[in-house]
Amino acid sequence: MGIQFHGSSAPTLGIEVELQVIDPETRELTQGAPEILARFPDDPHFKPEFIQSNLEINTDICTDIEHARENLNLQLQRLYEVCDELGYVLASAGTHPFSHWRNQRITPKPRYLELKTRNQWTSRRLVIFGIHYHIGVSDGEKAIATLNALMWYIPHMLALSSSSPFWVGVDTGMYSARAKIFEGLPTAGLPYILVNWNEFVWFMNTLKGARAIESIREIWWDIRPHHRYGTLEIRVCDGITRLDDIIAMAGFVQSLVVDLGRRYDQGERLLYLPRWIIQENKWRASRFGPHAEIIRDRQGHLIALKDSLYETLDRLEPVARGLGAAGVWPRLREMVEAPTAADRMRRWFAETGSLTAVVDNLVQELRTNALID
Repeated sequence: MGIQFHGSSAPTLGIEVELQVIDPETRELTQGAPEILARFPDDPHFKPEFIQSNLEINTDICTDIEHARENLNLQLQRLYEVCDELGYVLASAGTHPFSHWRNQRITPKPRYLELKTRNQWTSRRLVIFGIHYHIGVSDGEKAIATLNALMWYIPHMLALSSSSPFWVGVDTGMYSARAKIFEGLPTAGLPYILVNWNEFVWFMNTLKGARAIESIREIWWDIRPHHRYGTLEIRVCDGITRLDDIIAMAGFVQSLVVDLGRRYDQGERLLYLPRWIIQENKWRASRFGPHAEIIRDRQGHLIALKDSLYETLDRLEPVARGLGAAGVWPRLREMVEAPTAADRMRRWFAETGSLTAVVDNLVQELRTNALID
């Protein structure tokens, strides 16, 4: 069966944010998403997720970074009004510091119940939260070529967004425990390097024919082409704790996709590293965050991830300027140098000895930065 990529004529931007719904008294995750979502019937900006303590908020299809910022902040303001009335608080981070996966209820949608039945323990552990960015791409061939080349930047995006050092009350030693938890699913994690759009369609049809998946929605790669939206969907990021950083990362991702797409249009053969190098680099970023050294070539030469980030920001700044995204570049440079959310979470715990204090700080970072009060 053919799958048509409905390309976008412009590098549009869409953002999906998975938020933690939290009890303000216990600071535990609470099953409040159904009650909150009942206030937004049939509103595409607010959607359920696999567990009832996870709520997804979506922007419109945005033309540029400032449009995305305004739209996301608008949806957050609407959401906070309801949560304040109902008595819930919100946070954005890759994992909750101490709530246990065993205590979470599955959203009773057929798709989620089938996921639970099929994947059992690997799906029950999915108490994780991420940010997804959709960037418009003109056609399927470009989407696959761009995806292959974009995998080099998976550690860059993961390190900057890392916010999941704690898992069920334990410091995992990771910067992104979420990345490793998600990889437990059979169709999650790194994409495969594909020759062209036809090979992607062949791959999808094989999995559907084998009853491994029902649709492309069950391919939870770190980056995937979304044929209905005409986008590349970048899914590797942990939940990002502050609105300014969510938007800064959007500018980074959009500029990466546009830069690679332009080079493809100019006839350049986009290069990519073997999957085993990409896999090692992703591991290093999930373990060490921006302090990792990553493999830069097939000879095994290393580069500090921070140095690679600065090189990339320097190269992409003119692209960002053309997209109207250069305003987030100072913030991105701060994100490279300053402590990550994972660092801040560890510092808060070291200062207080309390994981509830970590949750309080996460709640405050999102709300204050979103200019709700």
